[in-house]
Amino acid sequence: MNPLTRIFGRTKVWPLGLAACVTVSAWAQDSSSLPSAPVPANVTFTATRLPSDVVVEKASAGPLALSIDQAIAFGLEKNLQITLGRENERRVKGEVLTVENALLPTITAQAYTNTKQLNLAAQGFQPSLLAAFGIANFNPIVRVDQTSAQLNVSQQLFNVPAYYLYRSAQKAVDAASFATLNSRGSVALSVGSGYLRALADAAQIKNAQALLKADQVVLQQAVDSHDAGVGTNLDVLRAKVQMQQEQQLLIQNENTLAKDKIALNRLMGIPAEQELTLVDPVPYEDLVTMPLPQARDLAYTRRKDYLQLLSELEVAARSQKAVRYEYAPTVAVGGFYGVLGETHGLYHGDFAAQGQVSIPVFHEAQFRGEREVAASNMIGLRQQIASLRDTIDEQIREAMLDVESSHDLVRVAQSNVVLSQQVLDDATERFKSGVDDNLPVVQAQATLTGAETRLVQTLYQYNTAKLTLARNTGVVETRYREFLGK
Repeated sequence: MNPLTRIFGRTKVWPLGLAACVTVSAWAQDSSSLPSAPVPANVTFTATRLPSDVVVEKASAGPLALSIDQAIAFGLEKNLQITLGRENERRVKGEVLTVENALLPTITAQAYTNTKQLNLAAQGFQPSLLAAFGIANFNPIVRVDQTSAQLNVSQQLFNVPAYYLYRSAQKAVDAASFATLNSRGSVALSVGSGYLRALADAAQIKNAQALLKADQVVLQQAVDSHDAGVGTNLDVLRAKVQMQQEQQLLIQNENTLAKDKIALNRLMGIPAEQELTLVDPVPYEDLVTMPLPQARDLAYTRRKDYLQLLSELEVAARSQKAVRYEYAPTVAVGGFYGVLGETHGLYHGDFAAQGQVSIPVFHEAQFRGEREVAASNMIGLRQQIASLRDTIDEQIREAMLDVESSHDLVRVAQSNVVLSQQVLDDATERFKSGVDDNLPVVQAQATLTGAETRLVQTLYQYNTAKLTLARNTGVVETRYREFLGK
């Protein structure tokens, strides 16, 4: 489906037969007002060229040291969604040029030469009829050699619908660039969340490794007590079970991290087999949220989906004017100048000049239908804009609630980890002193494992909630560092 047709409905400008296209699906903002994005690391990927010039990148040698800034920069440069958005802009600009060409002079040059043989008798020139005019010995078969060269010129002098259609197409270019900017926000949020998820996986592995070492110490203590005759075999079995459970958890966490790194590679648009070394720590810093009215006003000026709808509304308004002036006459001029004559013979000038005025007399059903379609598009866009304003308010409120609640959960989880560690230390001391068996130690270790897991999860929730708030206010691709506290 022609993209401008989606915006213009089925509007047609009959004198020129114009049709333009644009595909718009996103948020918008003038890119000149945005801060520059982070620059990706200078990494060279080898590539394999497949048939039809399809290029597939290969992983670089050795692991790639990656910060969150570099990850987002890779995504903004290599992600398929961004690439398709840029190509969509390019396509729309090309289509606008085709619309503009209808308002510019058209000049073409042509030349031809031909040789043909005619049977004049077959066209009604009979010898008997020509004898009455004193023409005798008439040969009805003749040969004609002809050569011509000419320059053709045409120009629209007055065509109001074509002018407004061109203005609409110009605004459609802005809408296409807004779509690309929307893709940048989506990619920044996805890559940032993927990087934070991988950091959370690495934190889970680190916790599991530390607890596994602690389990090994407890197991050795149980074995030593059993060998000394002061411990039971049950203590040894219990410690082995706890250690093996921690080993299982470590294996699961390592597998999860490997898969999340693969997913992060694809979000960044780099080969899936590329090894990564995450160099940033898990970010944690309190976010001072702006007041709701200020955040809402910021979203109305930076949210790409909202600005894109405003742009589409202007496109629809200009196309509506094109429909409104379809009743207006159009004026055009044209003609040609050249030479015409017998090949290798005498040539003479050949020209024509003409003016044309076209006035639609009766296209009532068509014009009325196009006006109804254009009016319907305008009403629909106004309703979408009004609804989106309420949606923005809802999304910002929900994001602020998520940031506040997840921040409180982090504080509680941190306290819970400290308390669980104290319980484990006390139980371990009692077991080492022979006051109690190792059941409280195993239980305390399980409690600490759960507490550390919840802390990692709540930290991830808190950071992603802050990124989501940045996305809902339309600034995630440029101010994610500020929201994460980096």
